[in-house]
Amino acid sequence: MTANDAAVTRRRFLEIAAASIPAGLPSTPRGTEGVGRVPRRPLGRTGERVSAIGLGGFHLGKPDVPEPESLRIIRAAIDGGITFLDNCWDYNGGQSEIRMGKALRDGYRRRAFLMTKIDGRDRRTAARQIDESLRRLETDRIDLLQFHEVIRMDDPERIFAAGGAMEAALEARQAGKVRYIGFTGHKSPKIHLKMLEVAAGHRVRFDAVQMPLNAMDAHYDSFERHVLPALVRDGIGVLGMKPMGDHVILESKTVTPVECLRYAMSLPTSVVITGCDSMPILEQALRAARSFRPMDSNEIDALFAKTAQAARGGRYELYKTTHTFDGTVHNPHWLG
Repeated sequence: MTANDAAVTRRRFLEIAAASIPAGLPSTPRGTEGVGRVPRRPLGRTGERVSAIGLGGFHLGKPDVPEPESLRIIRAAIDGGITFLDNCWDYNGGQSEIRMGKALRDGYRRRAFLMTKIDGRDRRTAARQIDESLRRLETDRIDLLQFHEVIRMDDPERIFAAGGAMEAALEARQAGKVRYIGFTGHKSPKIHLKMLEVAAGHRVRFDAVQMPLNAMDAHYDSFERHVLPALVRDGIGVLGMKPMGDHVILESKTVTPVECLRYAMSLPTSVVITGCDSMPILEQALRAARSFRPMDSNEIDALFAKTAQAARGGRYELYKTTHTFDGTVHNPHWLG
């Protein structure tokens, strides 16, 4: 990275961060936001405030994580100040949702902002998956429902077509089963922008959008460069995911876990979702949130300089460059 490149990235970062204020994102004085507690941030224009760190759902249902440990992690996260819980209809054959539903008994449900995702692209499949998620999560209402893995250029048209999944989501919201609607994807910023464009053509504004935001993404086919400014401009909640690329980014030996979390939280994100499959990993995330101080321009430049070479070609962003993370590619029947 040249000195000129560093200056450009610094200006871009600071412009995006400054633009977050009108959208309702944190205006707490820099350096004080997370002292001693997990910060809470506005979820776009919804009026909701959620924890700056969110608990990922996939790892909680993995076969090598005993169910009692998963329940312990979820409850410890909520007790520790995390309010945002991530999940998905397809995670671990439904085990992630089932375990989360059990953990949310005994009053924990009312302390959490619960998000899950569906894969169905047609109305019937989507409606079935919504009802299955409600049953597994042992709740009568999902706070945020998202269309999962919008990773193909034709996904937006399929979702918004007559008889498409959007009809099921809107019906579920009308029935009180769902409060807010969003979408997720990890493949290409162009697909995210198309989804936003198609939604606007149908006079729909999503409440939240989820995408990879990390130090590697800033260099290659970047969601941060191309999608984040549009979300901030339109007051859509920004859900950052894969701050460590499911640990793959850490294999580059260029960044630490805490640097990854801090960088993502320094962006105008409503929440940064991170997977925790053990209590030590959860405690690491809680410490990063409680001690959070936004990166300044010099720290950002140093981080970009460390990661620039490793980030070339998406080498450590396998979710962009391979099908490793594409559950609906390996299981197309989930789409309906």
